[in-house]
Amino acid sequence: MADEEIQLNDPQTLYRRWEASQWSPFEVDLCSDRDQWPGLTGEQRSLVHFVLSSLMVAEERITTKFSGLVGAYGSEEEATFLATQQVDEARHMQFYARYQDEVVAAPEQIGAHVTRARAEVSDAFGQIFDVALVEAHEQLVSSPGDLQAKVRFVTLYHLVIESTLGLTSFKFITDYLRQTQLLPGFVAGYSKIHHDETRHIGYGVWFLRETVRTSPDQADTLRQTLRAVLPHVAASLQLPGDGGASALLGVSEDQLKEFALGGLTRRMQIVGVPLETVYA
Repeated sequence: MADEEIQLNDPQTLYRRWEASQWSPFEVDLCSDRDQWPGLTGEQRSLVHFVLSSLMVAEERITTKFSGLVGAYGSEEEATFLATQQVDEARHMQFYARYQDEVVAAPEQIGAHVTRARAEVSDAFGQIFDVALVEAHEQLVSSPGDLQAKVRFVTLYHLVIESTLGLTSFKFITDYLRQTQLLPGFVAGYSKIHHDETRHIGYGVWFLRETVRTSPDQADTLRQTLRAVLPHVAASLQLPGDGGASALLGVSEDQLKEFALGGLTRRMQIVGVPLETVYA
């Protein structure tokens, strides 16, 4: 994703864009996906299972571990926009659950889908979503006025999870599905989710840029957060299996990591904390 696509605006502008961008996870057409699913190869199904599992676990966590940021708002405009982001995350989880229900598996409650999905994700993925994110959220809930806690949470949530991991996942799986003309309903729903997340990322980059400008000492909080989590990010970008997923996608793990690192590098430059200073 090019940086100019990120909607880097103040919260009020982002709120108005949210109002103009409503969609329903129950209106995405999944008929072709249901028809195509039985004909997919085992490797194709395994790849989609892996992607869906990662997305289900991620969305459950970022839906339920977000209210602390809403409570740490700095203005009424920021509070309003952050409330819309939590609604977006719930909508995304509903789409993935519906996809599991209607295309991939037997209907279940969302919690059952998430439990099954957890068996598919790596320990590194768990370190990001079940340890780092949970701890950052708990700290923010307990101290909503703590700027350091807010910077840590936004760095982890918006720069790492939604940007570095989320944008990388979206690009390579949707590129593959479009090229092969497979699962158009999944691509359509995921694309709407991607559009939502560009707003979220725009908020995160805006907040961190403004905070570093007014409180330069918080640049060290950003660096410390990245130093702690980037090894887990690199490990999370490893593809499952013995090379089959990489062959299907037509990309290597090095290419995945290069794309993710390139995006993070550009966004850190916008924030005003060059990535090379993280390990300086």
